[in-house]
Amino acid sequence: MRQYKNSPTVTTQVPPGIAFIIGNEAAERFSYYGMRSILVIFMTQYLMNSSGQLEVMSEHEAQGYFHLFVSAVYMTPLLGALLADGVWGKYRTIIYLSMVYCLGHFVLALDDTRMGLLLGQSLIALGAGGIKPCVSAHVGDQFGRANQFLLSKVFSGFYLAINLGAFFSMLAIPWLLEHYGAKLAFLVPGVLMLLATIVFWSGRYRFVHIAPAGKVFLRDVFSETGIKVLGRLSVIYIFIAMFWALFDQTGSSWVLQAQKMDRHLWGVEVLPSQIQAANPLLIIMLVPLFSYFLYPQLNKWFNLTALRKIAIGLFVTTFAFAISSWIQMQIDAGLTPHISWQLLAYVLLTAAEVMVSITCLEFSYTQAPKTMKSFVMAFYMLSVAAGNLFTGAVNFFIQNDDGSSKLAGADYFWFFTLLMLVTALLFIGVSRNYVEMSYLQDES
Repeated sequence: MRQYKNSPTVTTQVPPGIAFIIGNEAAERFSYYGMRSILVIFMTQYLMNSSGQLEVMSEHEAQGYFHLFVSAVYMTPLLGALLADGVWGKYRTIIYLSMVYCLGHFVLALDDTRMGLLLGQSLIALGAGGIKPCVSAHVGDQFGRANQFLLSKVFSGFYLAINLGAFFSMLAIPWLLEHYGAKLAFLVPGVLMLLATIVFWSGRYRFVHIAPAGKVFLRDVFSETGIKVLGRLSVIYIFIAMFWALFDQTGSSWVLQAQKMDRHLWGVEVLPSQIQAANPLLIIMLVPLFSYFLYPQLNKWFNLTALRKIAIGLFVTTFAFAISSWIQMQIDAGLTPHISWQLLAYVLLTAAEVMVSITCLEFSYTQAPKTMKSFVMAFYMLSVAAGNLFTGAVNFFIQNDDGSSKLAGADYFWFFTLLMLVTALLFIGVSRNYVEMSYLQDES
């Protein structure tokens, strides 16, 4: 029987399994972001009851449930990490939970009631969240010390694949919803997730399969080193959580804001949920620009560490949300601001994402001891969950019994803008005291 490789080979080239991982990630992200891009529109315009009648949610209710779902997607990585690092290994965990993921998509396609929404989203949260820390840690496992210099570029390529899949899905799936209804719009992401699983399975003999550490994993997590690593990273991740509290509103409050704007571009009226496609398209453009031009230029003036990149990104996020706050002020005043203003906000928010999210992926992997790679990735993803829980809680709290809001109109956006500014200022002081480490897998 053919054997799996269990350690990286000594090479200065890109590992052979990377193409299969990145291909899988592109298709998987198409399925996830395509489904996610239409959730708020689906909940506010298409949701049915068991009698086949429309039973839609209010805007703030839909935003609240959207962020609860996203937070669930980023909580279940802890379960996936425990299975990957402690029991099944990363490869088997990805395969098994991908099947659950596919089932969730098909439930959404078959049942457009609140019960179908709850069941489908629960399965997707378990599947999508469960494989999240495993896939990114699996990328890092392919590298040894001889080719570690390629790790940063491959993580950038990994992120490009995510956004390439997201870009096409955010254009295609809202269009399918508008012209063919919810069933087909949810079915297509399910088919793409099934394709992603097949692509990943086909590369099984090209990957490095790091065996699960079992009891050693639990020993290392609760060791002095493990607890110190998690403690140091927790302080950083608290601040990252606020970034996600704002960033993931591109799928909720920014979509609802776009509904009230002039969306005509080059003679075509763009759908509100299609505006989100600006983010992955900008990622594809900005990642090479930052990697090959901006970062080298900044390094000439000062040492651009990972934490300094993140700090800059937090301030840029503040400016992005300030623009969305100004847009809402125009809407509240009865004007029709053009969608190009929101696209400008997307440019800034995407630049912040490059500096915060991509940097955190690589930073989390290198800071994690060898037996805790998936677990630390999951720990990082808790910051995404925490940020979305916060936003969801805010949206539920501000609803008044009469249907009005305690943070109406532009006040809602300015609240998050000021919160981000305070977060960025505090992060500067905290990041100065962090001592960076580096843990990579041993070569054969």
